[in-house]
Amino acid sequence: MIEFNPMSNLLEQDQYKYNLQDVATPNLFRDIYPYDEVPKTSFNHRRVPMNTPKEIWITDTTFRDGQQSRAPYTAKQIVDIYKMLARLGGPKGIIRQSEFFVYTKKDREALEQCMALGYKFPEITTWIRAKKEDFELVHNIGIKETGILVSCSDYHIFKKLNMSRKQAYDHYLGVVKQAFEAGISPRCHLEDLTRADLYGFVVPFVNALVELSKEANIPVKIRMCDTMGYGVPFAGAAPPRSVPGLVYALHHYSDVTSEMLEWHGHNDFYMGVANAVSAWLFGASGVNCSLLGIGERTGNVPVEAMVMQYASLRGTLDGMDTTAITDIAEYFQKELGYDIPPMTPFVGSAFNLTRAGVHADGMMKDAEIYNIFDTEKILNRPAEVSISNTSGLAGIAYWVNKHFKLPEEKMVGKQDWLVKTLKDEIDALYADGRTTVMGEDELESLVKKYVHDERSSLRGLNI
Repeated sequence: MIEFNPMSNLLEQDQYKYNLQDVATPNLFRDIYPYDEVPKTSFNHRRVPMNTPKEIWITDTTFRDGQQSRAPYTAKQIVDIYKMLARLGGPKGIIRQSEFFVYTKKDREALEQCMALGYKFPEITTWIRAKKEDFELVHNIGIKETGILVSCSDYHIFKKLNMSRKQAYDHYLGVVKQAFEAGISPRCHLEDLTRADLYGFVVPFVNALVELSKEANIPVKIRMCDTMGYGVPFAGAAPPRSVPGLVYALHHYSDVTSEMLEWHGHNDFYMGVANAVSAWLFGASGVNCSLLGIGERTGNVPVEAMVMQYASLRGTLDGMDTTAITDIAEYFQKELGYDIPPMTPFVGSAFNLTRAGVHADGMMKDAEIYNIFDTEKILNRPAEVSISNTSGLAGIAYWVNKHFKLPEEKMVGKQDWLVKTLKDEIDALYADGRTTVMGEDELESLVKKYVHDERSSLRGLNI
């Protein structure tokens, strides 16, 4: 039978409908996941079409998954961060939603204070246990959508839940029915999707969810959870590890529309950002992230990373305020005492910092030579250099000019007396056995020691 498919806008042969395969023993994909070896990436050479949605967006899990891997935030801290998230996402709501816990008094207080702000974006959603009383709780608060855990791999179904596939299937559908009865739109978290039997369990289960959604006339969202970071974005890779293959299967065989598909990845194999971009490109509108990538084990996909990927793919920030990224990073460091690894892109202390004197020399001529983009404009983070025995005259001159924000007519060069004098002092420290880079306070003290000397070109400036 041939029918017109509104998903592809083409005439297509009637799709094959997959049925639940209730196996007696779990399929653990031991050929792919031997456990005593590095997981294998297999290919079936089936390439699915790229199908990027008209709209793509980011959702946030800083206060849920992000909070599971660190000390709990206070209510004030959650409100402060939520305000910065809203500023970062901009008026178009590129950061579309943020999910909250609701179990403690502190969680509910923070949620209610954030709701009272009246922001359209990020929309506040929750994550709850699959229990009737929890649905009633979020409904009474006024939440429209909540996340529900529906573990889908045999690792979880057989080993954690001690159920068969049919038992898990029936249990999950019963829980979703309860959500519909409470008037809540469920967001089903397909936990451990990249180790699940895609056509033996996942697709039939999602088909049943879609049918229930149609009957209830309430949308159901599907969150594709790469719980262990096993996903790969490669063309021709085989499920269950293939991100394009997973998105295509849920799109094509389960009729899940793009706006109802969301990717949630972890970074165990350094593939978090690449997999999230792949999910966008192949048909999922949403990618779920946390600020600074804070999350279980190696962390989630960072919100700030996907902000930059959005701008790269779309050619516009669409109103996002990227300077909020720097403010968020400073808040985490100063208010929360969180140590950001120095090499972390966009937020680490070394991300736009150069140490080599030859690089600093190039940056004096044109910062674009060694800076990824205008970090001062986009992130309110001017390119910097660190000073050590390898920085050279160019590095010292660049540091003085940038640190003291000297006007162009007052900028010092490599041959300036002050720069040469500073280099002599610094070289002497390293000749005496110093091994660490110079701190800003030290360098400021050195400059102030000589700046008012009659030989200094900066004499008279308020430094």
